[in-house]
Amino acid sequence: MTRVLGLTGGIGTGKSTVARMFAELGAVVLDADAIVHELQAPGQPMLDAIAEAFGPELIDADGALDREALGERVFSDEDARKRLNAIVHPAVGAEMARRLAAAREAGVPLVLLDIPLLLETRSKGGSGAMVEAVIVVYAPPEAQIERQRIRDGRDREAALERMRAQLPIDEKREMADHVIDNSGSLEETEAQVRAVFAELSGAAG
Repeated sequence: MTRVLGLTGGIGTGKSTVARMFAELGAVVLDADAIVHELQAPGQPMLDAIAEAFGPELIDADGALDREALGERVFSDEDARKRLNAIVHPAVGAEMARRLAAAREAGVPLVLLDIPLLLETRSKGGSGAMVEAVIVVYAPPEAQIERQRIRDGRDREAALERMRAQLPIDEKREMADHVIDNSGSLEETEAQVRAVFAELSGAAG
């Protein structure tokens, strides 16, 4: 029997690092962001839909999506963000369900659905509705801002804009079934991941 868990966090909390740790321990990770990138590749219908909704200037000279420009557009405009989500979420949810079905067919014991907006969309029947429990990767808001500054070169207001588009991380922590606190060292984070994986895979077995 395949156990299906949700993995989420907030921008700058280190969710990708934690997902990699779970994968190294043997979990199958279905990454919503990676699926989005695949579905938004040149020649894909989703890219055409985004260009139609937001303008052809968001497509660069190579025919690829200018993600930074799109991000600036939607993170400062809630209506634009809703239009984008209406294009992206159904297609990503369908592809995630297809891959999950394949993992179940293969008898994979533990699958993590890595979804940034899992808790925001769980009650609306999105991919989050497929999970039996939620793991939240936590880091304090100031750490989220600082990591965006270092990783993406964003100033404080740009970082806060992206954080406001998600539920506050402290709220997500309260909603979690399991919390990985990624505010310390990588070794401390890895120890927590190992403990949660052992608990979950033991229950799966």
